[in-house]
Amino acid sequence: MAKLGDVAKYIRSKSAGPFWVTIDIFCDDAASFDRIVRSPALAPRAIASLFGVSENMVRQFPLPGINVLKMSFPRRAVQGAPHDVDSHAGQYFVPLLSVDIE
Repeated sequence: MAKLGDVAKYIRSKSAGPFWVTIDIFCDDAASFDRIVRSPALAPRAIASLFGVSENMVRQFPLPGINVLKMSFPRRAVQGAPHDVDSHAGQYFVPLLSVDIE
């Protein structure tokens, strides 16, 4: 097994408005892209568990033409709220770096 941070070329997260976060996982090639898309570690259930959100609220958008997996899910705190720890959602991707990819 390898870590997602080793399989992906680049991973970023960003605010998708005050209520949602988007994470983009970029791959160098179709083989790496297929590997991450099929990985149970990146299935909606796993993402929901990792980020503390409801599984039925995790949205995934595989973009095979550009080898990118895009994921969106609700923020746990509304952007800018006193308990929002990352207003721009720029660090949400960090827990994914060490996820094992089969």
